[in-house]
Order: sequence, then C-alpha cells, then structure tokens
Amino acid sequence: MFSDVENYACEPEFTAEVTPVTSAYASTRSSTIQLLDTAKGRISVEGPTLSEKISGLGIDEGLRAFRPAWRQKEALVEIAGLEDSWVVCACQGETIIGYITFHPPGEFERWGRAGISEILELGAIEVAPGYRNIRLGREMMQLAFADPVMEKYIVISTEYYWHWDLDGTGLTVWEYQNVMSRLMESVGMVKRDTDEQEISAHPANMLMVRVGSTVSAEATEAFEKLLFRKKKS
Repeated sequence: MFSDVENYACEPEFTAEVTPVTSAYASTRSSTIQLLDTAKGRISVEGPTLSEKISGLGIDEGLRAFRPAWRQKEALVEIAGLEDSWVVCACQGETIIGYITFHPPGEFERWGRAGISEILELGAIEVAPGYRNIRLGREMMQLAFADPVMEKYIVISTEYYWHWDLDGTGLTVWEYQNVMSRLMESVGMVKRDTDEQEISAHPANMLMVRVGSTVSAEATEAFEKLLFRKKKS
C-alpha cells in the first residue's frame, strides 16, 4: 500500500457527472466522474474505470511504487477487466496520475482461503509524486466509497510499512502510519488487531477494515474468526 501524503488545508473545488458503464458492469454498476480544480490544474477522478479506457491512457512515470509505470498500467488494465475487481483512476488530461485497486483477496492469503465472497481487498493506492499535497488520495477514496456497492463488502486493506514512500516524503514510519490511518478512517475504515503473520511482523503494519451496512451476519461472524487463528497456549 502506497499513498499520497496530503495537505489537509487545501480544499479543491469540484463538479461531478455520472455516465453509464457500457461494458462488464452495465447491469450493476455506473461510473462516476468527479472533476477537481486544484493547484496542479484540472484533474478527473473516475471509478470504476474500464480496462478499455485505461488501455488508451498514458501513465505518469512516477507511479512506480510496485513496478515500472508501464507495467503498472498493464496491471491496472488486467484488474479492471476481472470479475468482482475494479479500478479508480485519477487523470490529468489523458495521463493516469493516481489510482486505487479493489479485488477479492488472493486464494492463498488468509482472507481468501476462507472462501468468504463478501471480503474485498483494497489492493493499492498510489499518487504520482508531482501530484501530492492536493488531497488527491482522499478524493479517490471518497469517490470509491460513495458507491453503494461498497455496502455489500467487508473491505480490508493490509498496510505494510515496507511499501511506504518514507524516503520520498521524509516522514518517519510512525508519521506515515498516521497519514495512512487518517486516509483510511476518512471512509470509515478502522484498525483491527490480528495475528496474521505479515501484519504482526512489525508494529507499524496495520489491518484496516470497513464492514458494509448490508454484509450478512454470517460473513461478519466468519471474518471475525479469521482475525485470530493461532491457538492460545
């Protein structure tokens, strides 16, 4: 997980428009486009963004937290085309400058092995270095979680400090953890304790969770049991 470090004193103005999605989401989803006038110029935030559209866009070379930017664009195209997965993109003109991905947890992860279809993972959030400090990370999160479909899911985000841009921001690991906590909390996610190995490997790592209002009681109960799997001696 990698994110924008934001200046909360800056409040961009925006207008919004809604357009129908005409591909795989036609029967259940709509795409929302939010236009923001910022200190960096006009930026559009769209979600879900169809894979066909992402294919036709450029990508900022600074989006390389996980892989080279061109490879990251390929990954976004792939994720946007998968069943039960989608992407929110922030663009300036025809160039992607930020994104969020959502997808079911991997089948080999604790959260995926349980077979709970109502668990959705916020896989990554990244903002290009040249577009930080304008609240873009928060704007993408707000647009994503304003979608009513999110109420159907237990949304999780696994936050590992080794993915954070400590060098680029000059923040300590604890300062960056605070930034990430506030970003996730802005859409109702809360930190949950767990004995999952990678999360418990460092005290700065976090599991952030939001339980949607229409998630079944059975799924919620099953998820609670997933948090701690080790037997107490």
